[in-house]
Amino acid sequence: MTLHTTLVSVDELAALAAEGVLIVDCRTDLADRSKSEQAYREGHIPGAVYASLEDDLSDLSRIPQGLGRHPLPMESAFSALLSRWGWQPGMQVVAYDSAGGALAAARLWWMLRLIGVRDVAVLDGGYQAWLAAGRPVETKVQERAASNVSVHYDPAQVLFEYDASDRSGALLIDARANPRFRGDIEPLDPVAGHVPGARNRPYGDNLDEQGRFKSAATLREEFRSILGDSTADRVVHMCGSGVTACHNLLAMEHAGLHGARLYAPSWSGWVSNRSRPVAKGD
Repeated sequence: MTLHTTLVSVDELAALAAEGVLIVDCRTDLADRSKSEQAYREGHIPGAVYASLEDDLSDLSRIPQGLGRHPLPMESAFSALLSRWGWQPGMQVVAYDSAGGALAAARLWWMLRLIGVRDVAVLDGGYQAWLAAGRPVETKVQERAASNVSVHYDPAQVLFEYDASDRSGALLIDARANPRFRGDIEPLDPVAGHVPGARNRPYGDNLDEQGRFKSAATLREEFRSILGDSTADRVVHMCGSGVTACHNLLAMEHAGLHGARLYAPSWSGWVSNRSRPVAKGD
């Protein structure tokens, strides 16, 4: 079976044997959390389980620790989640959402990469692409046979601290929209602006007009223009809370630019300490 490690098309997903794939519905409504799981119950890709960004892919109890608005769950909690879904090593995972992979689907993709899993992909075009292709949906809440796995995060792939004064090290890329990066507006966090020295690559720039990822060649060219002389393994991605930055990680990986990391607390974690410097403008 062909392993899908970044993106999977609707046709490719439909062709996968049901017993060999774990499909995860990651649709998220940040404005109204109750609508996220409601959308799953009203209709989802057959066989899909549901993942909540806030309850499954984050641990909001850790926010006071300065880890951002969507802190990573503990390894034990992520292990329990994967066990509940019946995941086992070697199983193909496909995550999807309704925003071109911009929210929790890319987050789940990255979290699985963080534990060493490579056979995980995001559905290109998301749930809308599945519907547009006339593929079937179901309303049945999936109950899969549980497994028993224990996973551990790879510390080489994630940063919880970042030194903005060390310009000889990492190249920080911020995935937020340009007005937030510039500090013109800040709808979610108490301070507007960006980490000094960061460069801006809004995650939406990874998608074409149909809401699908641009070609690997196009993405590679666009990211190369941002990286300049830097290599991909020097890149550290961030955003507001460590979620949409995963979209840039996914785009770089799809483009063949390997080794980038995530600054998990991101902007919300950075400004939790008011003594840290803040830059504005481009």
